[in-house]
Amino acid sequence: MSSTVPADAIDDGFWSKAKNVARKAGSPVIGNALKLFYAVRDPDTPAWARGVIVGALTYFVAPVDAIPDLVPLAGYTDDWGVLVAALATVGMHVKPEHSQKAKEKLDAWFG
Repeated sequence: MSSTVPADAIDDGFWSKAKNVARKAGSPVIGNALKLFYAVRDPDTPAWARGVIVGALTYFVAPVDAIPDLVPLAGYTDDWGVLVAALATVGMHVKPEHSQKAKEKLDAWFG
């Protein structure tokens, strides 16, 4: 991974939040976050795309959101919107293996 995207900065916050909110946020939100996570970890992903992904994942793990995550039904809609926008922007760099890893993790978490 390039020096512009330190792995620890993404890994620590991402896995902590993803595991804690997986059921509340739902598989669409977590699935998009996982795809982006695996794409940013791929050395083939260009720096500009990594920047977009890091921004989206940072928003996802941030404790302060536009819509607080504790708001019933709406709490993760802003996170989902940011993740979808990032996927639309960098989608050509999300490889089938990133999607497969995300699916495998979702299957493990949601059974």
